[in-house]
Amino acid sequence: MPRMIPNNRPGFQNSSPTPKAVSRNTSAPTVVQLFSCLDKISHIEWANDSEYILCGLYKRPMIQAWSLTQPEWTCKIDEGPAGIAYARWSPDSRHILTTSDFQLRLTVWSLLNTACVHVQGPKHGSKGVSFTKDGKFAAICTRRDCKDYVNLLSCHAWEIMGAFSVDTLDLADIEWSPDDSAIVIWDSPLEYKVLIYSPDGRCLSKYQAYESGLGVKSVSWSPCGQYLAVGSYDQMLRVLNHLTWKTFAEFMHLSTVRGPCNAALFKEVDEPLHLNMSELCLSDEFLQGNSDVSEGHFRVMYEVTEVPISLPFQKPPADKPNPKQGIGLMSWSKDSRYIYTRNDSMPTALWIWDIHHLELAAILVQKDPIRAAAWDPTCTRLVLCTGSSHLYMWTPSGACCVSNPLPQFNITDLKWNSDGSCLLLKDKDSFCCAAVSLMPESSEYSSDD
Repeated sequence: MPRMIPNNRPGFQNSSPTPKAVSRNTSAPTVVQLFSCLDKISHIEWANDSEYILCGLYKRPMIQAWSLTQPEWTCKIDEGPAGIAYARWSPDSRHILTTSDFQLRLTVWSLLNTACVHVQGPKHGSKGVSFTKDGKFAAICTRRDCKDYVNLLSCHAWEIMGAFSVDTLDLADIEWSPDDSAIVIWDSPLEYKVLIYSPDGRCLSKYQAYESGLGVKSVSWSPCGQYLAVGSYDQMLRVLNHLTWKTFAEFMHLSTVRGPCNAALFKEVDEPLHLNMSELCLSDEFLQGNSDVSEGHFRVMYEVTEVPISLPFQKPPADKPNPKQGIGLMSWSKDSRYIYTRNDSMPTALWIWDIHHLELAAILVQKDPIRAAAWDPTCTRLVLCTGSSHLYMWTPSGACCVSNPLPQFNITDLKWNSDGSCLLLKDKDSFCCAAVSLMPESSEYSSDD
């Protein structure tokens, strides 16, 4: 039987060597709490109020939760034979939602009274769940009798308020609008279909750009709620308005960019450093820890180029599933003016579009495929990484490359904190927190900043 076991015993330990979850104070490099887990940590997530930490031990399968304000309090969720495919926090930070293996059920576990609520047959493990912005309701996708449904739950009592079927062949994902007035649902890549529903189950609009070929790959609401961006396998970005649900902008991602073009084109290059090294002696240890020196005396920087420019293009094989093409990565800036996209056929190029002027604002051409990108939550600043030791930034005023001082640390993923003062940088086996300075009023960036 699945169970949730609160553990209030101070000093609760496991005798075998265990992975640890470490909480640090970002204002000073001090350890706030050190928690020992029972198995390898597959997933870690902060609660919205930053009071609790969730650790997913999916191989066991088990969830462990910890409190920063009450270190002696712990919680263990054991799903037993059902397994755990994914776990997430609810908006109120007092419930944990787990999805079992093979999507048998979704369970809501309460940290207040150890009660649990089951939703049978969730459609996906890590997808298919969306909360309203105010955290009062949840939309959970399920499938039964070969048909997709949306279940609306109250996040107060976790009761099903209603359910309605949706016109999809194989629902891919769901997302509430920022103003909580509509729900967008899109179908699998085999069927191009974007559906807009009201919370009471009325279909407000149906959008289909074309019929033949692979369809929708990514969907994103703008923070203001007025625009809905749809990225497709045909390498185009389409933007719908919230009044008529019709497209008012279509952006193509061509491998060759020609004029006339007002976009700024930044290309990552290695600039040789002209230094007099005749009387300088460097140790082997220093050379091993500084890749820029050991690989040749250079610095990484952006070079501003002119059109026409040809972008590196990878043609996906026709005989393999899940082709690497189409808009696989996109996100809106905080002010809803800019949206960045990555066409997976050109993984080293990041496109930045200006929605106010309906034109291309910039292209960042990297040496390596772009792993992740994220907008500053407080201003129009974009940060991206490519798996190298450098960090790359763009603002409407320019772009720059920032060198990472940590030796042998390659940035594969990144996330902002809520106030934009800190970046979480992830390597394969480690992570670090980087303090980020506030945006200067006059942003004349260079690679030396």
